[in-house]
Amino acid sequence: MSNTIEDDYWHPAFVGAVEIEFRAWKDDLEYLPEHILNKRPIKIDLLIIKRDKNLFLDNQIGNIFRTYNIMEYKSPSDGITIDDYYKTVAYAYLYKSHAENVDAVPGDELTVTMMREAYPRELFRTIEKYGGTVERKYPGVYYISGIFNTPSQFVVIQELDKNLHPALRLLSKKVEPTDVERFLLMALEFTDQGDRNNADAVLQPSVSANRAVYEDVRRKDPTMCEALRELMNDDIEKEIKERNREAVDASAIAMIKAVMENFGVDAAKAMNALRVPQADQLRYAAML
Repeated sequence: MSNTIEDDYWHPAFVGAVEIEFRAWKDDLEYLPEHILNKRPIKIDLLIIKRDKNLFLDNQIGNIFRTYNIMEYKSPSDGITIDDYYKTVAYAYLYKSHAENVDAVPGDELTVTMMREAYPRELFRTIEKYGGTVERKYPGVYYISGIFNTPSQFVVIQELDKNLHPALRLLSKKVEPTDVERFLLMALEFTDQGDRNNADAVLQPSVSANRAVYEDVRRKDPTMCEALRELMNDDIEKEIKERNREAVDASAIAMIKAVMENFGVDAAKAMNALRVPQADQLRYAAML
């Protein structure tokens, strides 16, 4: 698992998008984000456990799933190498070896999924050099075989079917307006609070990374504007409060400076004269 600041930014969105991807089976799957393997800081980005090992997920990404499914996500700016592939498979084996009882996690019940926005050309080339095979099973879904026995796949987000994987397609710095519209229309139908929270988690980094696209969608379609407002209500209210606070702060600073200049006093005396609350004085002093 990576641990950059950008990863911390995108990973909650990744978990939310995956839960939306498999929300039809929400009662059948257990999600364990950043699952700790041992006392050292080794974590699986996402571990998905099927409650019924015989359950088949009729989903292009979930088709490969068995009982224990290790998922590794790389944020849009992250590179990926053959070592990352080996490390992810190693996570699966470590997970098995750290089970409470011997063979409690059967080796043939493990799968590995890696996910990234862009096509991993160098990784696939190296896998084939090592004698492995990369097969395009579905748009954006590539099965890897010939190196490890554990079923493995790589998901290329920007190649995924637009109609089948709307949440995952937003985990990108290059989203398309149609992707945004398709996801918003789907998310507006969510009635479960968990689904709505996941939609919000997906939207936060996606909006920040593609602000121009979202602004264009909002400007052209009032329905989409309202959808964004409804789905991200808490974030919008927070942004409004922050903007209001910034405006109040700017006005207060201007008044403090005016008193200091006109009466030749220091900041502390100016703020006392203006009856600035003690709680704000230190903050304003740092801004002067």
